[in-house]
Amino acid sequence: MMQTLPVEAEGHVADARRRAVALAESGGFSETDAGRVAIVTTELATNLKKHGGGGEILAALFADETGAGLELIALDRGPGMADVAACQEDGYSSAGSAGQGFGAIRRLSDAMAVASWPGLGTAVAVRLVRSPRPRRLAWPAIGAVSVALAGEEVCGDAWAARQGSGGCAEVLVADGLGHGPGAATAAVEAVRVFRAAEEGTAPRRLLEIAHQALKATRGAAVATARIEREARRVVFCGLGNVAGVIVRPAGVRRLVSHNGTAGLALHRLAEFAEPFGAADRLVLHSDGLTTSWSLDRYPGLAEAPPIVAAALLYRDHARGRDDVTVLVAGPFADRTDGTPEGAAS
Repeated sequence: MMQTLPVEAEGHVADARRRAVALAESGGFSETDAGRVAIVTTELATNLKKHGGGGEILAALFADETGAGLELIALDRGPGMADVAACQEDGYSSAGSAGQGFGAIRRLSDAMAVASWPGLGTAVAVRLVRSPRPRRLAWPAIGAVSVALAGEEVCGDAWAARQGSGGCAEVLVADGLGHGPGAATAAVEAVRVFRAAEEGTAPRRLLEIAHQALKATRGAAVATARIEREARRVVFCGLGNVAGVIVRPAGVRRLVSHNGTAGLALHRLAEFAEPFGAADRLVLHSDGLTTSWSLDRYPGLAEAPPIVAAALLYRDHARGRDDVTVLVAGPFADRTDGTPEGAAS
């Protein structure tokens, strides 16, 4: 689950910094490393206020094949940037300041990605890790945003992902019925099943196991998929209203989930296999996101890491009346230096 740090008023900058540092310290950051978090969060929040007209920062600890640390994503609906590269140069300013904000963020973070378009606002994603710092952190090919309904302390959605041998990637999104602690218990149990299953377990079999395991909970909608890169296909199985969509350069393919609820009602399960090219993306999301979204709205987004796409879909299409989780997997083109710069029109 990600914490949401609103940045709308002057006092929110200090509050965002305090909460981000507290989260980093809970993840084992030293005083020195927490100081980096404080500066980066302050710069992100100040930019939101000064250039974006306000917005929010999503914050979460992460641990995946690239490393472990703190992830921050700043989102606004401001005027955006026509030239992302120029705006990241030290000394550049559109507000009469010293123009050191983006430069400081880049130097102090271990990975940074920026996506912005005139009239569509900006997303800035950064990752920071505990010392010793890597030369540069790679962005994973799978990214997700998971945010609780406003007023709830836990998220009733959960997600998991892993990259296996043979070029395969496996993903899961679970949406516990309702929201709050009961929903979270069901969703977390689905994730436990996923992590306990052997690598390569068929998606259909995984949902059958989850159905049995979730009988002690209120139940959840669950979707899982295995992306087989060498075979250039994705195998999908869904139960309930977790949506699965393949986004291709030539269009989208919506995947079929069966009616039912893991743990409560399972009438029929079948897997579906679809072609999945190197430039394709798989999107799984709970029903906290509307189904009317399109990545075509963000030209050049494929140059940014998947977490940026997930964050933009959350920003622009969250319903606001339920927990929301968006997972984006791919494209799986090799990223060697971990420094994608996002997209600019």
